[in-house]
Amino acid sequence: MSDTRGRSFVEVICEKYSPENFPYRRGMGIGIHVFTGPHGSPVKARLNLPAVLVLNGCGINRAGEESDIAAICSHVSELDLTDNNLQDWFEISKIMSKLTNLTFLNLTSNPLTEARLDSTCAASFSRIQRLVLNNTKLSWETIHMFLQELPGLEDLFLCLNDYRTVLLSPYSYPSLRLLHITDNNLADWGEIRKLGQMFPSLDTLILANNPLVNIMDSQATLGQLFQNLRSINLHNSGLNSWDDVDKLKAFPKLEEVRLLGIPLLQNYSEEERRKLVIARLPSIILLNGSKVAEERIDAERFFIRYYLNQPYEDLPERYHELVTQYGVLEPLAVVDLRPQSRVKVEVHFEGKIEVMNIRLDQTVADLKKQLRNVVHLSTNNMRLYYIDQDMVKAFGPEEMKYSTRALHSFSIRDGDEIHVESKTK
Repeated sequence: MSDTRGRSFVEVICEKYSPENFPYRRGMGIGIHVFTGPHGSPVKARLNLPAVLVLNGCGINRAGEESDIAAICSHVSELDLTDNNLQDWFEISKIMSKLTNLTFLNLTSNPLTEARLDSTCAASFSRIQRLVLNNTKLSWETIHMFLQELPGLEDLFLCLNDYRTVLLSPYSYPSLRLLHITDNNLADWGEIRKLGQMFPSLDTLILANNPLVNIMDSQATLGQLFQNLRSINLHNSGLNSWDDVDKLKAFPKLEEVRLLGIPLLQNYSEEERRKLVIARLPSIILLNGSKVAEERIDAERFFIRYYLNQPYEDLPERYHELVTQYGVLEPLAVVDLRPQSRVKVEVHFEGKIEVMNIRLDQTVADLKKQLRNVVHLSTNNMRLYYIDQDMVKAFGPEEMKYSTRALHSFSIRDGDEIHVESKTK
Protein backbone atom coordinates (compact mmCIF):
# COMPACT_ATOMS: atom_id res chain seq x y z
CA MET A 1 0.00 0.00 0.00
CA SER A 2 1.23 3.50 -0.79
CA ASP A 3 1.51 6.15 1.88
CA THR A 4 2.59 9.77 2.16
CA ARG A 5 6.20 8.62 1.97
CA GLY A 6 5.67 6.93 -1.40
CA ARG A 7 6.39 3.25 -2.00
CA SER A 8 9.47 1.12 -1.70
CA PHE A 9 11.06 -0.94 -4.47
CA VAL A 10 10.33 -4.11 -2.47
CA GLU A 11 6.65 -3.20 -1.94
CA VAL A 12 6.06 -2.61 -5.62
CA ILE A 13 7.75 -5.88 -6.63
CA CYS A 14 5.74 -7.89 -4.10
CA GLU A 15 2.51 -6.40 -5.41
CA LYS A 16 3.20 -6.46 -9.16
CA TYR A 17 4.75 -9.93 -9.32
CA SER A 18 2.51 -11.76 -6.87
CA PRO A 19 0.93 -14.99 -8.21
CA GLU A 20 -2.42 -13.17 -8.53
CA ASN A 21 -1.04 -10.40 -10.74
CA PHE A 22 1.74 -12.29 -12.53
CA PRO A 23 0.87 -16.01 -12.81
CA TYR A 24 3.75 -18.44 -13.07
CA ARG A 25 4.18 -20.11 -16.45
CA ARG A 26 6.83 -22.36 -17.90
CA GLY A 27 8.73 -21.56 -21.05
CA MET A 28 11.52 -19.41 -22.47
CA GLY A 29 11.71 -15.92 -21.03
CA ILE A 30 9.38 -16.63 -18.11
CA GLY A 31 10.28 -15.38 -14.66
CA ILE A 32 12.01 -17.24 -11.87
CA HIS A 33 9.84 -18.77 -9.17
CA VAL A 34 10.90 -17.04 -5.92
CA PHE A 35 9.63 -18.45 -2.62
CA THR A 36 9.27 -16.72 0.76
CA GLY A 37 12.02 -14.42 1.93
CA PRO A 38 14.50 -15.07 4.75
CA HIS A 39 13.41 -15.61 8.32
CA GLY A 40 11.79 -12.48 9.70
CA SER A 41 11.37 -10.90 6.27
CA PRO A 42 8.09 -9.15 5.42
CA VAL A 43 8.22 -10.90 2.04
CA LYS A 44 5.88 -13.84 2.71
CA ALA A 45 4.28 -14.40 -0.68
CA ARG A 46 5.60 -16.56 -3.48
CA LEU A 47 6.74 -14.34 -6.38
CA ASN A 48 7.02 -15.06 -10.10
CA LEU A 49 9.83 -12.66 -10.88
CA PRO A 50 11.21 -12.21 -14.43
CA ALA A 51 14.81 -11.29 -15.17
CA VAL A 52 13.61 -8.07 -16.81
CA LEU A 53 11.73 -5.81 -14.38
CA VAL A 54 9.60 -2.95 -15.71
CA LEU A 55 8.39 -0.72 -12.87
CA ASN A 56 7.35 2.47 -14.66
CA GLY A 57 5.39 5.10 -12.79
CA CYS A 58 4.93 3.11 -9.60
CA GLY A 59 5.64 5.92 -7.12
CA ILE A 60 8.91 4.35 -5.91
CA ASN A 61 10.99 6.69 -3.76
CA ARG A 62 13.14 4.31 -1.70
CA ALA A 63 14.68 0.85 -1.78
CA GLY A 64 13.09 -1.06 1.06
CA GLU A 65 14.73 -3.86 3.01
CA GLU A 66 18.08 -4.73 1.39
CA SER A 67 17.96 -8.34 2.54
CA ASP A 68 14.65 -8.76 0.69
CA ILE A 69 16.13 -7.24 -2.48
CA ALA A 70 19.04 -9.67 -2.28
CA ALA A 71 16.70 -12.62 -1.68
CA ILE A 72 14.28 -11.99 -4.54
CA CYS A 73 16.20 -9.97 -7.18
CA SER A 74 19.68 -11.43 -7.46
CA HIS A 75 18.89 -12.90 -10.91
CA VAL A 76 17.51 -9.65 -12.40
CA SER A 77 19.50 -8.45 -15.46
CA GLU A 78 17.46 -5.41 -16.59
CA LEU A 79 15.60 -2.83 -14.51
CA ASP A 80 13.38 -0.02 -15.80
CA LEU A 81 12.47 2.57 -13.14
CA THR A 82 11.18 5.28 -15.49
CA ASP A 83 8.96 8.01 -14.07
CA ASN A 84 9.22 7.17 -10.38
CA ASN A 85 10.06 9.51 -7.51
CA LEU A 86 13.64 8.51 -6.69
CA GLN A 87 15.53 11.57 -5.43
CA ASP A 88 18.36 10.03 -3.40
CA TRP A 89 21.35 8.20 -4.92
CA PHE A 90 21.86 6.39 -1.62
CA GLU A 91 18.46 4.70 -1.95
CA ILE A 92 19.20 3.74 -5.55
CA SER A 93 22.61 2.37 -4.56
CA LYS A 94 20.92 0.06 -2.02
CA ILE A 95 19.03 -1.52 -4.92
CA MET A 96 22.06 -1.62 -7.18
CA SER A 97 24.35 -3.24 -4.64
CA LYS A 98 22.03 -6.26 -4.35
CA LEU A 99 21.29 -6.74 -8.07
CA THR A 100 24.54 -8.53 -8.79
CA ASN A 101 23.54 -9.56 -12.35
CA LEU A 102 22.15 -6.21 -13.45
CA THR A 103 23.58 -4.83 -16.73
CA PHE A 104 20.81 -2.40 -17.83
CA LEU A 105 19.30 0.42 -15.76
CA ASN A 106 16.76 3.05 -16.85
CA LEU A 107 16.25 6.02 -14.52
CA THR A 108 14.41 8.28 -17.01
CA SER A 109 12.31 11.07 -15.53
CA ASN A 110 13.24 10.60 -11.88
CA PRO A 111 13.76 13.94 -9.99
CA LEU A 112 17.50 13.55 -9.46
CA THR A 113 18.63 17.04 -10.47
CA GLU A 114 19.57 18.10 -6.94
CA ALA A 115 20.72 14.68 -5.71
CA ARG A 116 24.34 14.43 -4.53
CA LEU A 117 26.29 11.47 -5.88
CA ASP A 118 29.52 10.32 -4.22
CA SER A 119 31.99 7.78 -5.55
CA THR A 120 30.80 5.12 -3.08
CA CYS A 121 27.25 5.24 -4.43
CA ALA A 122 28.49 5.42 -8.02
CA ALA A 123 30.62 2.32 -7.46
CA SER A 124 27.48 0.26 -6.86
CA PHE A 125 26.68 0.79 -10.58
CA SER A 126 29.99 -0.72 -11.71
CA ARG A 127 28.42 -3.72 -13.52
CA ILE A 128 26.09 -1.60 -15.67
CA GLN A 129 26.67 -1.78 -19.43
CA ARG A 130 23.66 0.26 -20.59
CA LEU A 131 22.56 3.33 -18.58
CA VAL A 132 19.57 5.54 -19.38
CA LEU A 133 19.50 8.96 -17.69
CA ASN A 134 17.02 10.77 -19.96
CA ASN A 135 15.14 13.77 -18.54
CA THR A 136 16.99 13.64 -15.22
CA LYS A 137 18.78 16.99 -15.80
CA LEU A 138 21.94 15.56 -14.23
CA SER A 139 25.02 17.77 -14.26
CA TRP A 140 28.04 16.77 -16.31
CA GLU A 141 30.00 16.43 -13.05
CA THR A 142 27.59 13.66 -12.01
CA ILE A 143 27.86 12.03 -15.44
CA HIS A 144 31.66 12.02 -15.17
CA MET A 145 31.50 10.39 -11.75
CA PHE A 146 29.41 7.58 -13.22
CA LEU A 147 31.76 7.19 -16.17
CA GLN A 148 34.75 6.82 -13.87
CA GLU A 149 33.05 4.05 -11.87
CA LEU A 150 31.53 2.11 -14.81
CA PRO A 151 34.45 0.55 -16.68
CA GLY A 152 32.21 -1.63 -18.83
CA LEU A 153 29.63 1.00 -19.85
CA GLU A 154 28.81 0.62 -23.55
CA ASP A 155 25.54 2.58 -24.09
CA LEU A 156 24.69 5.93 -22.47
CA PHE A 157 21.41 7.83 -22.94
CA LEU A 158 21.37 11.55 -22.01
CA CYS A 159 18.30 12.83 -23.89
CA LEU A 160 16.04 15.71 -22.81
CA ASN A 161 18.52 17.05 -20.26
CA ASP A 162 18.64 20.67 -21.52
CA TYR A 163 22.37 20.52 -22.20
CA ARG A 164 23.76 23.55 -24.03
CA THR A 165 27.37 22.67 -23.35
CA VAL A 166 29.48 19.58 -22.65
CA LEU A 167 31.92 19.54 -19.75
CA LEU A 168 35.19 18.02 -20.96
CA SER A 169 36.61 15.40 -18.65
CA PRO A 170 40.35 15.02 -18.09
CA TYR A 171 39.83 11.30 -18.70
CA SER A 172 38.66 9.33 -21.73
CA TYR A 173 36.19 6.45 -21.58
CA PRO A 174 37.10 3.87 -24.22
CA SER A 175 34.34 1.40 -23.33
CA LEU A 176 31.49 3.60 -24.59
CA ARG A 177 30.13 2.55 -28.01
CA LEU A 178 26.76 4.36 -28.22
CA LEU A 179 25.84 7.86 -27.05
CA HIS A 180 22.19 8.91 -27.40
CA ILE A 181 22.02 12.65 -26.65
CA THR A 182 18.95 13.78 -28.61
CA ASP A 183 16.52 16.58 -27.74
CA ASN A 184 19.05 18.85 -26.04
CA ASN A 185 20.23 22.37 -26.98
CA LEU A 186 23.63 21.63 -28.47
CA ALA A 187 24.20 24.21 -31.24
CA ASP A 188 28.01 24.58 -31.29
CA TRP A 189 30.20 21.94 -32.90
CA GLY A 190 32.85 22.81 -30.32
CA GLU A 191 30.70 20.99 -27.75
CA ILE A 192 30.33 17.92 -29.98
CA ARG A 193 34.12 17.89 -30.42
CA LYS A 194 34.41 17.23 -26.67
CA LEU A 195 32.35 14.06 -27.06
CA GLY A 196 34.87 12.78 -29.58
CA GLN A 197 37.70 13.53 -27.17
CA MET A 198 36.06 11.74 -24.23
CA PHE A 199 34.71 8.71 -26.14
CA PRO A 200 37.40 7.60 -28.61
CA SER A 201 35.74 4.25 -29.34
CA LEU A 202 32.31 5.71 -30.12
CA ASP A 203 30.52 3.67 -32.77
CA THR A 204 27.10 5.39 -32.80
CA LEU A 205 26.38 9.06 -32.08
CA ILE A 206 22.71 10.10 -32.05
CA LEU A 207 22.39 13.90 -32.09
CA ALA A 208 18.87 14.25 -33.48
CA ASN A 209 16.80 17.30 -32.46
CA ASN A 210 19.76 19.43 -31.46
CA PRO A 211 20.08 22.88 -33.15
CA LEU A 212 23.61 22.17 -34.41
CA VAL A 213 24.34 24.84 -37.03
CA ASN A 214 27.58 23.66 -38.63
CA ILE A 215 30.62 21.39 -38.40
CA MET A 216 33.56 23.71 -37.80
CA ASP A 217 36.54 21.35 -37.66
CA SER A 218 38.74 20.48 -40.60
CA GLN A 219 38.47 17.02 -42.11
CA ALA A 220 41.85 16.09 -40.64
CA THR A 221 40.70 17.00 -37.12
CA LEU A 222 37.38 15.20 -37.54
CA GLY A 223 39.09 12.00 -38.60
CA GLN A 224 41.21 12.03 -35.44
CA LEU A 225 38.26 12.76 -33.13
CA PHE A 226 35.86 10.12 -34.43
CA GLN A 227 38.14 7.37 -35.69
CA ASN A 228 35.68 4.57 -34.91
CA LEU A 229 32.35 6.28 -35.63
CA ARG A 230 30.20 4.04 -37.81
CA SER A 231 26.80 5.78 -37.48
CA ILE A 232 25.72 9.39 -36.93
CA ASN A 233 22.16 10.74 -36.61
CA LEU A 234 21.70 14.46 -37.37
CA HIS A 235 17.93 14.47 -37.91
CA ASN A 236 16.34 17.89 -37.39
CA SER A 237 19.64 19.63 -36.77
CA GLY A 238 20.37 23.12 -38.14
CA LEU A 239 22.89 22.11 -40.83
CA ASN A 240 22.54 24.39 -43.84
CA SER A 241 25.65 23.82 -45.98
CA TRP A 242 26.87 21.07 -48.28
CA ASP A 243 30.32 21.67 -46.79
CA ASP A 244 29.05 20.20 -43.52
CA VAL A 245 27.81 17.08 -45.31
CA ASP A 246 31.11 16.74 -47.16
CA LYS A 247 33.01 16.85 -43.86
CA LEU A 248 31.32 13.64 -42.75
CA LYS A 249 33.60 11.86 -45.23
CA ALA A 250 36.42 12.49 -42.75
CA PHE A 251 35.10 9.81 -40.39
CA PRO A 252 37.10 6.81 -41.64
CA LYS A 253 34.59 4.10 -40.59
CA LEU A 254 31.32 5.93 -41.28
CA GLU A 255 28.67 3.67 -42.84
CA GLU A 256 25.32 5.12 -41.75
CA VAL A 257 24.03 8.72 -41.81
CA ARG A 258 20.62 10.16 -40.92
CA LEU A 259 19.89 13.67 -42.20
CA LEU A 260 16.13 14.16 -42.37
CA GLY A 261 14.63 17.53 -41.52
CA ILE A 262 17.73 19.72 -41.94
CA PRO A 263 17.39 23.23 -43.49
CA LEU A 264 19.94 22.43 -46.21
CA LEU A 265 17.63 19.91 -47.90
CA GLN A 266 14.30 21.70 -47.61
CA ASN A 267 14.34 23.15 -51.13
CA TYR A 268 15.30 19.91 -52.89
CA SER A 269 12.95 17.21 -54.16
CA GLU A 270 12.95 13.87 -52.38
CA GLU A 271 14.91 12.31 -55.25
CA GLU A 272 17.49 15.10 -55.25
CA ARG A 273 17.98 14.91 -51.48
CA ARG A 274 18.73 11.24 -51.46
CA LYS A 275 20.87 11.06 -54.58
CA LEU A 276 22.97 14.14 -53.83
CA VAL A 277 23.74 12.93 -50.29
CA ILE A 278 24.60 9.39 -51.44
CA ALA A 279 26.91 10.76 -54.13
CA ARG A 280 28.73 13.05 -51.68
CA LEU A 281 29.34 10.30 -49.10
CA PRO A 282 31.08 7.41 -50.87
CA SER A 283 31.45 5.19 -47.79
CA ILE A 284 27.87 5.06 -46.52
CA ILE A 285 25.77 1.94 -46.97
CA LEU A 286 22.69 3.23 -45.08
CA LEU A 287 20.98 6.61 -45.52
CA ASN A 288 18.05 7.54 -43.27
CA GLY A 289 17.60 3.89 -42.38
CA SER A 290 17.44 2.59 -45.98
CA LYS A 291 20.15 0.57 -47.73
CA VAL A 292 22.03 2.40 -50.47
CA ALA A 293 23.17 -0.76 -52.28
CA GLU A 294 22.32 -0.55 -56.00
CA GLU A 295 21.47 3.18 -55.84
CA ARG A 296 25.05 4.37 -55.68
CA ILE A 297 26.04 4.30 -59.36
CA ASP A 298 22.76 5.94 -60.39
CA ALA A 299 23.17 8.59 -57.66
CA GLU A 300 26.75 9.41 -58.63
CA ARG A 301 25.87 9.76 -62.31
CA PHE A 302 22.88 11.91 -61.32
CA PHE A 303 25.27 14.09 -59.31
CA ILE A 304 27.48 14.75 -62.35
CA ARG A 305 24.51 15.74 -64.51
CA TYR A 306 23.04 17.87 -61.72
CA TYR A 307 26.13 20.12 -61.71
CA LEU A 308 26.83 20.08 -65.48
CA ASN A 309 25.84 23.70 -66.09
CA GLN A 310 27.39 25.19 -62.94
CA PRO A 311 30.33 27.63 -63.27
CA TYR A 312 33.64 25.85 -62.79
CA GLU A 313 34.44 27.74 -59.58
CA ASP A 314 31.14 26.61 -58.03
CA LEU A 315 31.62 22.90 -58.74
CA PRO A 316 32.03 20.79 -55.57
CA GLU A 317 35.19 18.75 -55.13
CA ARG A 318 33.14 15.58 -55.35
CA TYR A 319 32.09 16.51 -58.90
CA HIS A 320 35.70 16.33 -60.12
CA GLU A 321 36.23 13.01 -58.34
CA LEU A 322 33.19 11.50 -60.03
CA VAL A 323 34.07 12.91 -63.46
CA THR A 324 37.43 11.16 -63.13
CA GLN A 325 35.50 7.92 -62.52
CA TYR A 326 32.65 8.24 -65.03
CA GLY A 327 33.71 10.99 -67.42
CA VAL A 328 31.62 14.05 -68.31
CA LEU A 329 28.14 12.70 -68.99
CA GLU A 330 25.66 14.03 -71.50
CA PRO A 331 22.32 15.30 -70.15
CA LEU A 332 19.60 12.68 -70.23
CA ALA A 333 17.14 13.01 -73.08
CA VAL A 334 13.74 14.18 -71.95
CA VAL A 335 11.22 11.60 -73.06
CA ASP A 336 7.53 12.35 -72.64
CA LEU A 337 5.78 9.02 -72.11
CA ARG A 338 2.37 10.50 -71.59
CA PRO A 339 -0.21 9.33 -74.16
CA GLN A 340 -0.97 11.85 -76.93
CA SER A 341 -4.22 13.69 -76.22
CA ARG A 342 -4.72 15.54 -79.54
CA VAL A 343 -3.82 14.88 -83.16
CA LYS A 344 -4.08 16.72 -86.47
CA VAL A 345 -5.92 14.73 -89.13
CA GLU A 346 -7.09 15.35 -92.69
CA VAL A 347 -10.89 15.22 -93.03
CA HIS A 348 -11.89 14.23 -96.60
CA PHE A 349 -15.44 14.89 -97.89
CA GLU A 350 -16.66 15.19 -101.48
CA GLY A 351 -13.21 15.97 -102.81
CA LYS A 352 -12.47 18.61 -100.18
CA ILE A 353 -9.79 18.31 -97.49
CA GLU A 354 -9.73 20.14 -94.19
CA VAL A 355 -7.10 19.73 -91.47
CA MET A 356 -8.68 19.40 -88.03
CA ASN A 357 -7.32 19.13 -84.50
CA ILE A 358 -9.30 16.43 -82.69
CA ARG A 359 -9.25 15.13 -79.10
CA LEU A 360 -8.54 11.44 -78.68
CA ASP A 361 -10.45 11.12 -75.41
CA GLN A 362 -13.79 11.54 -77.20
CA THR A 363 -15.95 8.88 -78.89
CA VAL A 364 -16.93 8.37 -82.52
CA ALA A 365 -20.31 9.95 -81.69
CA ASP A 366 -18.52 13.02 -80.29
CA LEU A 367 -16.40 13.28 -83.44
CA LYS A 368 -19.49 13.19 -85.64
CA LYS A 369 -20.89 16.14 -83.69
CA GLN A 370 -17.64 18.02 -84.26
CA LEU A 371 -17.81 17.27 -88.01
CA ARG A 372 -21.39 18.51 -88.53
CA ASN A 373 -20.33 22.09 -89.30
CA VAL A 374 -17.56 20.87 -91.60
CA VAL A 375 -19.43 18.41 -93.84
CA HIS A 376 -22.93 19.80 -93.26
CA LEU A 377 -24.47 16.41 -92.57
CA SER A 378 -26.49 15.19 -89.59
CA THR A 379 -24.74 12.74 -87.33
CA ASN A 380 -27.20 10.01 -88.31
CA ASN A 381 -26.33 10.50 -91.98
CA MET A 382 -22.55 10.19 -91.60
CA ARG A 383 -20.38 7.20 -92.33
CA LEU A 384 -16.76 7.58 -91.18
CA TYR A 385 -13.63 5.72 -92.32
CA TYR A 386 -10.26 5.92 -90.65
CA ILE A 387 -7.15 5.62 -92.84
CA ASP A 388 -3.79 4.90 -91.21
CA GLN A 389 -1.21 6.51 -93.51
CA ASP A 390 1.27 3.68 -92.94
CA MET A 391 -1.11 0.73 -92.98
CA VAL A 392 -3.66 1.70 -95.62
CA LYS A 393 -1.96 -0.26 -98.37
CA ALA A 394 -2.03 -3.46 -96.33
CA PHE A 395 -5.40 -3.15 -94.62
CA GLY A 396 -7.34 -0.41 -96.38
CA PRO A 397 -9.72 1.97 -94.61
CA GLU A 398 -11.32 0.99 -91.28
CA GLU A 399 -14.96 1.95 -90.83
CA MET A 400 -15.67 3.74 -87.57
CA LYS A 401 -18.93 1.88 -86.92
CA TYR A 402 -19.46 2.02 -83.21
CA SER A 403 -20.60 5.34 -81.77
CA THR A 404 -19.33 4.63 -78.25
CA ARG A 405 -15.80 3.59 -79.26
CA ALA A 406 -13.08 5.98 -78.06
CA LEU A 407 -10.89 7.54 -80.71
CA HIS A 408 -7.64 6.67 -78.92
CA SER A 409 -8.42 2.98 -79.50
CA PHE A 410 -7.79 3.51 -83.24
CA SER A 411 -4.18 4.61 -82.50
CA ILE A 412 -4.71 7.74 -84.61
CA ARG A 413 -1.57 9.81 -85.25
CA ASP A 414 -0.80 13.17 -86.77
CA GLY A 415 -1.28 13.10 -90.56
CA ASP A 416 -3.79 10.24 -90.66
CA GLU A 417 -7.03 10.67 -92.57
CA ILE A 418 -10.74 10.45 -91.79
CA HIS A 419 -13.07 10.11 -94.79
CA VAL A 420 -16.72 11.11 -94.44
CA GLU A 421 -19.48 9.76 -96.67
CA SER A 422 -23.21 10.41 -96.70
CA LYS A 423 -25.39 7.38 -96.03
CA THR A 424 -28.05 8.65 -98.47
CA LYS A 425 -25.79 8.39 -101.49
